[in-house]
Amino acid sequence: MTPVDVVTEIDIARRRADVSEYAAHPSNTASWYVNIKSVQWHGEPHLRLGAKVDFVAEFLGRRLSYTYEVTEHIPGEALTMCTSDGPFPMQTEYRWTDLPGGGTRMTLRNSGTPQGFGRIAAPVMSAAMRRANQRT
Repeated sequence: MTPVDVVTEIDIARRRADVSEYAAHPSNTASWYVNIKSVQWHGEPHLRLGAKVDFVAEFLGRRLSYTYEVTEHIPGEALTMCTSDGPFPMQTEYRWTDLPGGGTRMTLRNSGTPQGFGRIAAPVMSAAMRRANQRT
């Protein structure tokens, strides 16, 4: 199996506290991440360890539904969510660091090992994820 591991970075001319607060909250994802079409919380929409969130995405012409679980949250620094269901078990990590001059560098990493059709398409998936991440 070919693993997928895509890391992208973007520099944002806003304070880290502002960027991380907005980007870390799954409810905001559809407004800034081009592939995400909808987000639905399991229970209260509160970002905490163990929280579960359903995402619907369009990727490579397909509609994908999956559930992420928050496995790490350090406000202002890091967020990690994992999914083990569906055709593409994946981990998504966000990291925020200060830039000289007051901006923020956001690093987004998507990694996992595709199953089924995804296994064959892993190289194409990696390239498509990289393009989507850069369009956020």
